[in-house]
Amino acid sequence: MSRASKDSVIDVQHLVKVYGGRGQEEIKAVNDVSFSVGEGEFFGFLGPNGAGKTTVIRIITTLLAKTSGSVHVAGLDVERDGLDIRRMIGYTGQSIGVDGELTGRENLWLIGRLYHMPNSLVDERVEELLEVLQLKDAADRRAYTYSGGMRRRLDLGAGLVHHPRVLFLDEPTTGLDPQTRAAVWEYLRRLHREEKMTIFLTTQYMEEADQLCQRIAIIDLGKIVAEGSPAELKAAIGADIITVRITRDEAFEQSRNRALEIARTVSGVSRASIFDEGVSAYTADGGATLLEVLRRLDAEKVPVHQVALAHPTLDEVFLQHTGRQMRVEEVKPMSRSFGRRRR
Repeated sequence: MSRASKDSVIDVQHLVKVYGGRGQEEIKAVNDVSFSVGEGEFFGFLGPNGAGKTTVIRIITTLLAKTSGSVHVAGLDVERDGLDIRRMIGYTGQSIGVDGELTGRENLWLIGRLYHMPNSLVDERVEELLEVLQLKDAADRRAYTYSGGMRRRLDLGAGLVHHPRVLFLDEPTTGLDPQTRAAVWEYLRRLHREEKMTIFLTTQYMEEADQLCQRIAIIDLGKIVAEGSPAELKAAIGADIITVRITRDEAFEQSRNRALEIARTVSGVSRASIFDEGVSAYTADGGATLLEVLRRLDAEKVPVHQVALAHPTLDEVFLQHTGRQMRVEEVKPMSRSFGRRRR
């Protein structure tokens, strides 16, 4: 599944991360994961909470030790060359990493100086980021007064100040309102287009991966279950999808199994499978087949809660490979006291 080559700026081979041991239950958070990312590529790592996305990105960025396997960034080994790797990458994690006692402008300026950027270049870059991330009007307010969305944007800016060769973004738009999310998307497109930056994005938003990424890997339960461009993954389904959600009652399991049997016998259905809420059926002629599926379910008195007909999307790709639907879990609003120093 990996496409490692001499042009890969990120190369992960047979990565394993196990938590626990020494008398505690072992949990294999990452299970034999292999993939690579090319220079200048916009790569998406897609999966639900708990799938292993953050564990993988923390290992690549040298923040977490692996159990086994090999990981290289720009040819450098994450165990031997951690300092050199950290100098060339930018990282925005799920938790906010800026200082609440500093203003927005001061936070960005401090990051630039920590990377030993000249003052004039830091000033120019900070003003550019404040403008793009829509923080100009609040630039001289202390960051602890910012809203959750503003803090997230400031944190994203902190990872961009030093023009990194590779930018790692761990669910950067989780918790943002749709307007701000769209603005961040546009800025990331511009970064990738104008600065030829390699971007590694983890996300639980299907639309985000579809809109931004040239290639994605879908991870679930610590394993990569699919990899390719969004168009390739959707085309591989090759059919319209009928989704039947069964009414949740004491006979749910029996009703779902009966619906699966019915779907498999309907003319025009190429394949059918169960998922956590019901049954999915794949067909070349969605409209006509849907009517027949509904007629048969009604005749058999199978309790149907909802029916949908859709062309292939990444949601259907995830459903096909995992048997479950992706559920987005938003972060809780952050406390206004974040980042404040104890007196």
